[in-house]
Amino acid sequence: MINVVMNGCNGRMGQVISGIVAADDSLNMVAGIDKFDDGHNPYPVYSELNRLPSGVDVIIDFSTASAVDALLDYCVEKNIPVVLCTTGLSEAQLAKVADTSKKVPVLKSANMSLGVNLLIKALKEYAPILAENGFDIEVLEKHHNQKLDAPSGTAIALADAINSAFDESDRYEYVYDRSTRREKRRAKEIGISAVRGGTIVGDHDVIFAGQDEVVTFSHMAYSRALFGRGAVSAAKFLAGKQPGLYDMSNVIDELLAKQK
Repeated sequence: MINVVMNGCNGRMGQVISGIVAADDSLNMVAGIDKFDDGHNPYPVYSELNRLPSGVDVIIDFSTASAVDALLDYCVEKNIPVVLCTTGLSEAQLAKVADTSKKVPVLKSANMSLGVNLLIKALKEYAPILAENGFDIEVLEKHHNQKLDAPSGTAIALADAINSAFDESDRYEYVYDRSTRREKRRAKEIGISAVRGGTIVGDHDVIFAGQDEVVTFSHMAYSRALFGRGAVSAAKFLAGKQPGLYDMSNVIDELLAKQK
Protein backbone atom coordinates (compact mmCIF):
# COMPACT_ATOMS: atom_id res chain seq x y z
CA MET A 1 0.00 0.00 0.00
CA ILE A 2 1.22 3.51 -0.89
CA ASN A 3 1.15 6.04 1.96
CA VAL A 4 0.06 9.46 0.69
CA VAL A 5 0.12 12.96 2.18
CA MET A 6 -2.17 15.65 0.72
CA ASN A 7 -0.61 19.12 0.80
CA GLY A 8 -3.47 21.63 0.67
CA CYS A 9 -5.93 18.98 1.88
CA ASN A 10 -8.78 21.37 2.72
CA GLY A 11 -8.79 23.08 -0.66
CA ARG A 12 -11.30 22.08 -3.31
CA MET A 13 -8.90 19.75 -5.11
CA GLY A 14 -7.47 18.45 -1.85
CA GLN A 15 -10.90 17.24 -0.83
CA VAL A 16 -11.55 15.68 -4.23
CA ILE A 17 -8.26 13.77 -4.11
CA SER A 18 -8.88 12.69 -0.51
CA GLY A 19 -12.12 11.05 -1.63
CA ILE A 20 -10.45 9.29 -4.56
CA VAL A 21 -7.65 7.97 -2.33
CA ALA A 22 -10.16 6.73 0.27
CA ALA A 23 -11.89 4.62 -2.40
CA ASP A 24 -8.62 3.07 -3.66
CA ASP A 25 -7.45 -0.04 -1.82
CA SER A 26 -3.87 0.45 -3.00
CA LEU A 27 -3.54 3.87 -1.31
CA ASN A 28 -3.64 5.16 2.26
CA MET A 29 -3.99 8.85 3.11
CA VAL A 30 -1.88 9.08 6.25
CA ALA A 31 -2.06 12.86 6.78
CA GLY A 32 -2.86 16.23 5.30
CA ILE A 33 -1.22 19.65 5.40
CA ASP A 34 -3.26 22.86 5.63
CA LYS A 35 -3.20 26.14 7.54
CA PHE A 36 -6.67 25.58 8.99
CA ASP A 37 -8.63 22.46 9.86
CA ASP A 38 -12.05 21.88 11.44
CA GLY A 39 -11.49 18.20 12.15
CA HIS A 40 -13.77 16.85 9.42
CA ASN A 41 -11.05 14.83 7.65
CA PRO A 42 -10.66 11.10 8.44
CA TYR A 43 -6.89 11.60 8.76
CA PRO A 44 -4.76 13.94 10.90
CA VAL A 45 -4.10 17.40 9.49
CA TYR A 46 -1.00 19.41 10.36
CA SER A 47 -0.18 23.04 9.76
CA GLU A 48 3.56 22.34 9.42
CA LEU A 49 5.40 19.84 7.26
CA ASN A 50 7.86 18.92 10.00
CA ARG A 51 5.02 17.39 12.04
CA LEU A 52 4.26 14.73 9.43
CA PRO A 53 4.67 11.06 10.43
CA SER A 54 7.40 8.87 9.02
CA GLY A 55 6.78 6.30 6.31
CA VAL A 56 5.35 8.69 3.70
CA ASP A 57 5.73 7.30 0.17
CA VAL A 58 4.56 10.32 -1.85
CA ILE A 59 3.15 13.81 -1.34
CA ILE A 60 0.47 15.23 -3.64
CA ASP A 61 0.55 19.03 -3.73
CA PHE A 62 -2.45 21.18 -4.63
CA SER A 63 -1.66 24.26 -2.56
CA THR A 64 -0.31 27.70 -3.46
CA ALA A 65 2.87 28.87 -5.13
CA SER A 66 4.01 30.51 -1.89
CA ALA A 67 4.05 27.10 -0.17
CA VAL A 68 6.05 25.25 -2.81
CA ASP A 69 9.59 26.24 -1.76
CA ALA A 70 9.20 24.84 1.75
CA LEU A 71 7.60 21.69 0.36
CA LEU A 72 10.49 21.06 -2.02
CA ASP A 73 13.02 21.57 0.78
CA TYR A 74 11.13 19.12 2.99
CA CYS A 75 10.92 16.47 0.26
CA VAL A 76 14.67 16.66 -0.28
CA GLU A 77 15.34 16.48 3.47
CA LYS A 78 13.08 13.43 3.94
CA ASN A 79 13.68 11.86 0.50
CA ILE A 80 9.98 11.84 -0.43
CA PRO A 81 8.67 11.94 -4.03
CA VAL A 82 6.24 14.77 -4.81
CA VAL A 83 3.45 15.22 -7.37
CA LEU A 84 3.47 18.98 -7.91
CA CYS A 85 0.07 20.18 -9.15
CA THR A 86 0.31 23.80 -8.02
CA THR A 87 0.53 26.28 -10.90
CA GLY A 88 1.73 29.87 -11.22
CA LEU A 89 5.32 29.15 -10.17
CA SER A 90 7.96 31.80 -10.79
CA GLU A 91 11.03 31.21 -12.95
CA ALA A 92 13.10 30.90 -9.78
CA GLN A 93 10.72 28.28 -8.42
CA LEU A 94 10.76 26.34 -11.68
CA ALA A 95 14.56 26.30 -11.45
CA LYS A 96 14.24 24.99 -7.89
CA VAL A 97 11.87 22.26 -9.08
CA ALA A 98 14.48 21.18 -11.64
CA ASP A 99 17.20 21.17 -8.99
CA THR A 100 15.01 19.22 -6.55
CA SER A 101 14.33 16.58 -9.19
CA LYS A 102 18.04 15.73 -9.20
CA LYS A 103 17.64 14.53 -5.61
CA VAL A 104 14.10 13.14 -5.39
CA PRO A 105 11.42 12.16 -7.93
CA VAL A 106 9.24 15.14 -8.93
CA LEU A 107 6.25 14.94 -11.26
CA LYS A 108 5.00 18.26 -12.56
CA SER A 109 2.46 18.90 -15.30
CA ALA A 110 0.50 22.00 -16.29
CA ASN A 111 -2.62 19.83 -16.34
CA MET A 112 -3.13 16.53 -14.51
CA SER A 113 -5.86 15.27 -16.85
CA LEU A 114 -4.99 12.08 -18.70
CA GLY A 115 -7.15 13.29 -21.60
CA VAL A 116 -5.31 16.61 -21.91
CA ASN A 117 -1.98 14.85 -21.87
CA LEU A 118 -3.09 12.41 -24.56
CA LEU A 119 -4.09 15.50 -26.56
CA ILE A 120 -0.60 16.93 -26.06
CA LYS A 121 0.92 13.73 -27.45
CA ALA A 122 -1.42 13.88 -30.45
CA LEU A 123 -0.56 17.52 -31.16
CA LYS A 124 3.14 16.76 -31.27
CA GLU A 125 2.45 14.16 -33.95
CA TYR A 126 -0.14 15.90 -36.12
CA ALA A 127 0.67 19.62 -35.83
CA PRO A 128 3.71 19.47 -38.16
CA ILE A 129 1.64 17.77 -40.87
CA LEU A 130 -1.13 20.37 -40.68
CA ALA A 131 1.31 23.29 -40.44
CA GLU A 132 3.25 22.08 -43.46
CA ASN A 133 -0.02 22.16 -45.39
CA GLY A 134 -0.74 25.78 -44.56
CA PHE A 135 -3.07 25.49 -41.57
CA ASP A 136 -3.13 28.45 -39.17
CA ILE A 137 -3.11 27.58 -35.47
CA GLU A 138 -5.24 29.09 -32.70
CA VAL A 139 -5.72 28.02 -29.07
CA LEU A 140 -8.95 28.96 -27.27
CA GLU A 141 -9.47 28.27 -23.58
CA LYS A 142 -12.53 28.82 -21.38
CA HIS A 143 -12.68 28.81 -17.59
CA HIS A 144 -14.92 29.89 -14.70
CA ASN A 145 -15.16 33.49 -13.61
CA GLN A 146 -13.05 32.93 -10.48
CA LYS A 147 -9.86 31.93 -12.31
CA LEU A 148 -7.14 34.50 -11.75
CA ASP A 149 -4.59 33.79 -14.48
CA ALA A 150 -5.05 34.05 -18.24
CA PRO A 151 -4.30 32.35 -20.48
CA SER A 152 -4.40 29.06 -18.63
CA GLY A 153 -1.30 27.01 -18.02
CA THR A 154 -2.88 24.26 -20.09
CA ALA A 155 -3.34 26.57 -23.08
CA ILE A 156 0.35 27.45 -22.92
CA ALA A 157 1.24 23.76 -22.56
CA LEU A 158 -0.76 22.95 -25.71
CA ALA A 159 1.01 25.70 -27.65
CA ASP A 160 4.36 24.54 -26.27
CA ALA A 161 3.59 20.98 -27.38
CA ILE A 162 3.03 22.21 -30.92
CA ASN A 163 6.21 24.30 -30.89
CA SER A 164 8.28 21.42 -29.53
CA ALA A 165 7.65 19.53 -32.77
CA PHE A 166 9.60 22.13 -34.77
CA ASP A 167 13.25 23.12 -34.92
CA GLU A 168 14.05 26.11 -32.73
CA SER A 169 14.53 28.36 -35.77
CA ASP A 170 11.12 27.39 -37.13
CA ARG A 171 8.96 27.87 -34.05
CA TYR A 172 5.83 29.96 -33.70
CA GLU A 173 5.31 33.29 -31.94
CA TYR A 174 2.51 33.43 -29.35
CA VAL A 175 0.01 36.25 -29.84
CA TYR A 176 -2.26 37.00 -26.88
CA ASP A 177 -3.95 40.21 -28.04
CA ARG A 178 -4.73 41.36 -31.57
CA SER A 179 -6.55 44.55 -30.54
CA THR A 180 -3.40 46.66 -30.87
CA ARG A 181 -2.61 45.31 -34.34
CA ARG A 182 -4.03 46.40 -37.67
CA GLU A 183 -2.47 43.85 -39.97
CA LYS A 184 -3.13 40.50 -41.53
CA ARG A 185 -2.43 37.39 -39.53
CA ARG A 186 1.14 36.21 -39.92
CA ALA A 187 1.80 32.58 -40.80
CA LYS A 188 4.19 31.78 -37.95
CA GLU A 189 2.03 32.66 -34.99
CA ILE A 190 -0.25 30.85 -32.57
CA GLY A 191 -3.10 32.98 -31.32
CA ILE A 192 -4.01 32.21 -27.69
CA SER A 193 -7.36 33.49 -26.40
CA ALA A 194 -9.09 33.26 -23.01
CA VAL A 195 -12.76 33.31 -22.03
CA ARG A 196 -13.91 33.71 -18.41
CA GLY A 197 -17.46 33.10 -17.26
CA GLY A 198 -19.84 31.16 -15.07
CA THR A 199 -18.70 27.81 -13.70
CA ILE A 200 -16.81 26.43 -16.72
CA VAL A 201 -14.37 23.89 -15.30
CA GLY A 202 -12.06 24.03 -18.29
CA ASP A 203 -12.49 23.83 -22.07
CA HIS A 204 -9.59 23.87 -24.51
CA ASP A 205 -9.75 23.95 -28.31
CA VAL A 206 -6.76 23.82 -30.63
CA ILE A 207 -7.97 25.06 -34.01
CA PHE A 208 -6.14 24.31 -37.26
CA ALA A 209 -7.74 26.53 -39.92
CA GLY A 210 -6.80 25.65 -43.48
CA GLN A 211 -8.05 26.36 -46.97
CA ASP A 212 -11.72 25.38 -47.00
CA GLU A 213 -11.45 23.15 -43.91
CA VAL A 214 -10.93 23.36 -40.16
CA VAL A 215 -9.60 20.65 -37.86
CA THR A 216 -10.25 21.15 -34.13
CA PHE A 217 -8.77 19.18 -31.24
CA SER A 218 -10.95 19.66 -28.15
CA HIS A 219 -10.93 18.73 -24.50
CA MET A 220 -13.79 19.55 -22.12
CA ALA A 221 -13.60 19.06 -18.37
CA TYR A 222 -16.97 18.49 -16.69
CA SER A 223 -15.70 18.30 -13.11
CA ARG A 224 -12.51 18.75 -11.14
CA ALA A 225 -12.53 15.06 -10.30
CA LEU A 226 -10.70 14.27 -13.54
CA PHE A 227 -7.71 16.33 -12.36
CA GLY A 228 -7.81 14.48 -9.05
CA ARG A 229 -7.83 11.10 -10.77
CA GLY A 230 -4.84 12.18 -12.83
CA ALA A 231 -2.97 13.29 -9.71
CA VAL A 232 -3.67 9.96 -8.02
CA SER A 233 -2.45 8.07 -11.10
CA ALA A 234 0.68 10.23 -10.97
CA ALA A 235 1.22 9.39 -7.30
CA LYS A 236 0.98 5.67 -8.02
CA PHE A 237 3.46 6.08 -10.86
CA LEU A 238 5.94 8.17 -8.85
CA ALA A 239 6.15 6.11 -5.66
CA GLY A 240 9.41 4.18 -5.71
CA LYS A 241 10.83 5.89 -8.80
CA GLN A 242 14.40 7.14 -9.10
CA PRO A 243 15.10 10.90 -8.83
CA GLY A 244 14.13 12.79 -11.95
CA LEU A 245 11.70 15.32 -13.39
CA TYR A 246 8.63 13.49 -14.67
CA ASP A 247 5.35 14.62 -16.23
CA MET A 248 2.02 13.08 -17.17
CA SER A 249 3.40 11.83 -20.48
CA ASN A 250 5.52 9.39 -18.46
CA VAL A 251 2.40 8.19 -16.65
CA ILE A 252 0.60 7.71 -19.98
CA ASP A 253 3.57 5.84 -21.48
CA GLU A 254 3.55 3.43 -18.52
CA LEU A 255 -0.23 2.92 -18.80
CA LEU A 256 0.06 2.26 -22.54
CA ALA A 257 2.90 -0.21 -21.96
CA LYS A 258 0.70 -2.16 -19.55
CA GLN A 259 -1.97 -2.47 -22.25
CA LYS A 260 0.41 -4.23 -24.64
